[in-house]
Amino acid sequence: MKGRGKCMLKKYDFDDIDDRYDNFKRSNLGEEIDKLQRIVQRLKIPVLILVDGWESSGKGDIINDLTRELDPRYVKVELFDSRSDVDYLHPSVWRIWQKLPSHEEVVVFDQSFYSQVMNKDERSSDKLKQRTEELLNLEHMLLDDGTIVIKFFLHIKEKTQSKNIEALEDSKFRQFLLSDNDYKQNKNYEEYLEWFDKVLKKTDVPESPWNIINAEDRKLAAKTVLGITLEEITSGIERVTLARERADKSDRKYYIEDTQLDEFDLSKTISDKEYDKELEILQKEAADLVYDCYTKDVAIITAFEGVDAAGKGGAIQRLTRHIDPRSYTIHGIKAPTDLENSYHYLWRFWTKFPKDGDMAIFDRSWYGRVLVERIEGFASESEWERAYDEINHTEKVLTDHGSIVMKFFMYIDEDEQKERFEDRQEEPDKNYKITEDDWRNRSQWDEYIAAYEEMLDRTHTANAPWYIIATNQKKFARIDVLKHFINHIKEHLSELPES
Repeated sequence: MKGRGKCMLKKYDFDDIDDRYDNFKRSNLGEEIDKLQRIVQRLKIPVLILVDGWESSGKGDIINDLTRELDPRYVKVELFDSRSDVDYLHPSVWRIWQKLPSHEEVVVFDQSFYSQVMNKDERSSDKLKQRTEELLNLEHMLLDDGTIVIKFFLHIKEKTQSKNIEALEDSKFRQFLLSDNDYKQNKNYEEYLEWFDKVLKKTDVPESPWNIINAEDRKLAAKTVLGITLEEITSGIERVTLARERADKSDRKYYIEDTQLDEFDLSKTISDKEYDKELEILQKEAADLVYDCYTKDVAIITAFEGVDAAGKGGAIQRLTRHIDPRSYTIHGIKAPTDLENSYHYLWRFWTKFPKDGDMAIFDRSWYGRVLVERIEGFASESEWERAYDEINHTEKVLTDHGSIVMKFFMYIDEDEQKERFEDRQEEPDKNYKITEDDWRNRSQWDEYIAAYEEMLDRTHTANAPWYIIATNQKKFARIDVLKHFINHIKEHLSELPES
């Protein structure tokens, strides 16, 4: 197909015109896309269309034609220009997560998320690999989750770009339509051409290839974009439907050679005297370190998982005792809402991750995907199986940005859990802590232990470690959490370059 393949820009032949859609009216093509929009909405398939290209190549006109016939209630256009001050307080992919389509939406990005790589001044193979890795992983995540991703690059000649810039200079919308980047690209056209070519080749994905659009003739370019959009949504529906049918047909083989929980020492205790002596000292030290992170613009992300009734809430309460409440947010994670279910499962966490200098504490976390969603069948086997890599990638993105990620697994044995459940039932002030689900989960103890073991084995990393906390004695657990929290932050801060 014209416009695809690894030749990309450097050997592009502007005389080889793609005129497959020349005899169609743009309005008719748009109406056909509108029909497909209703189909993907019914099938709950999100559609993400990336419109990138040279500055002054007509992206705005193309997007107008692309969206004009669609139901405006279910289509959004998001502008991806320079990152804002808020964006810089998060990993670079954070702002992309905020703008992704739900399962009933078509979202068009004016400039793709790869544009932040295309417009970098520093250009080298190492930098290209580093900057595209996070973005490609995100794109693969979306594709695996059933998103249709369509990518366009509008290509024009140097002279055409120059003429377009001159025309825009006379427009009353000049201030909005022209930027320094337009002139910069035109002045250094050949240099940008070579760099764009490298970026496009690096980010060309079989399931979502770049479509290079000859934008010398904008009307024909619009028809071509509309026609390819029709083709790719149609083939995307087939791909996603087939993937859903195969979701539970897995030949998964995973074996853990050395389990951790069976041999873990749960007998650890601390005396009341030692507990009272250490608690406040550690709490104040933790508070001081959180403040140090605030002054150094380091985000802290702390996740608590564990066996039901293991004492997550009590540990969180003691951890935050002396920390300024304005500096942290505690997220109690429950079953996802209808809105949250209409997005990729990680979306509801990306909307909660803290900005630089703040702290977020998760009482339950994104690990629900490989725990309760695995056990209860809320996620298919292929979905929760690929979640281990997706989670590791997400945590690496966070820590590569400079954030601290630490995870606590609160562990008690089966007998201790039974005793705590019974105590909760007998004490009126604790009744709210026990539900039928808790007892049902207890009946699945072995299944949960297997899931915990695999989670700990596959997602314990140097950048985002798990700390297994012996919680049969609550006081020991609370002190142990504080000590790990303090040591982890100290180690992180000691590795920061001196300002």
